Amino acid sequence: MSNSNPTKPRTVCCIGDIHGYISKLQNLWTNLETLIDPSDFNSALIIFLGDYCDRGPNTRQVIDFLLSLPTKYPNQTHVLLSGNHDLAFAGFVGVLPEPRNGADFKEGCKEYEQNEEREGWFKGEGYERMHLQGRRWGGHIKVKFNAVKGTEYKGSIYDAAPTFESYGVPHGSADLVKAVPDDHKKFLADMVWVHEEDDVCVESEDGIKHCKLIAVHAGLEKGKNVDEQLIFLKARDTQVSKVEALSGRKNVWDIPEELAEKPTIVVSGHHGKLHVDGLRLIIDEGGGYENKPVAAIVLPSMKIIRDTDNLVK
Repeated sequence: MSNSNPTKPRTVCCIGDIHGYISKLQNLWTNLETLIDPSDFNSALIIFLGDYCDRGPNTRQVIDFLLSLPTKYPNQTHVLLSGNHDLAFAGFVGVLPEPRNGADFKEGCKEYEQNEEREGWFKGEGYERMHLQGRRWGGHIKVKFNAVKGTEYKGSIYDAAPTFESYGVPHGSADLVKAVPDDHKKFLADMVWVHEEDDVCVESEDGIKHCKLIAVHAGLEKGKNVDEQLIFLKARDTQVSKVEALSGRKNVWDIPEELAEKPTIVVSGHHGKLHVDGLRLIIDEGGGYENKPVAAIVLPSMKIIRDTDNLVK
């Protein structure tokens, strides 16, 4: 069913980090479907901001749910961004593109080898050909307590143990490569590092504003040419061992100054916070904590919807 009113702005839903919590994803989806007008919802652009795996117990079911959406909602557009956790999962199961400069992933591991001992990098079958983040993801971290978060690590520095277990194998087992079904491998291989839209509407005090939109898991780097960053992210160039746009913190928090000329929404997850400041949208209220909600922002209204919203049908 196409949008009956051609001048009506398209609905865009940006969904924060799910981190393996299937019930949160299902409840959030039901709430979106309940609150948004059906014709708008059925033709909406849905942007998932990444980090589908780790921490929560149901990564496998989360990916199944995401894979089922195009059949159930054929007129929606679904964009699946890679988070830093998903990139590491893809690296472990061997579905990341090869580095564009023809180097192998071993080179990238050398750069960070001073951390190998502390982070207990994966050294099982296939490790020599594995991307650095895959090795960190499937490793066994030596310290058990994450002082920054005040939580115990789950297996690795990425809290990947629940992901292994959701596929029926113990944490750090090379058998995960065989246990992950082909359609899940394709899902991990197809994730994009950035998504751009030329015309997205937001409601502001001065009425409806037409903006560009850039969706990227953590954000765009400060002080670096934006076009060059976008070219790199679109190419998914894995010769860089740590992709700042997917895993940075303070350096990717703000909208780069050069985007000020043309109003540009920059929407991300990753930061463990819900932060809406002008056109900078950081939608990660959950951060993978069991007791925190998964949130989404709906455009043009800028309304925040959570899995915990108790909606009376």
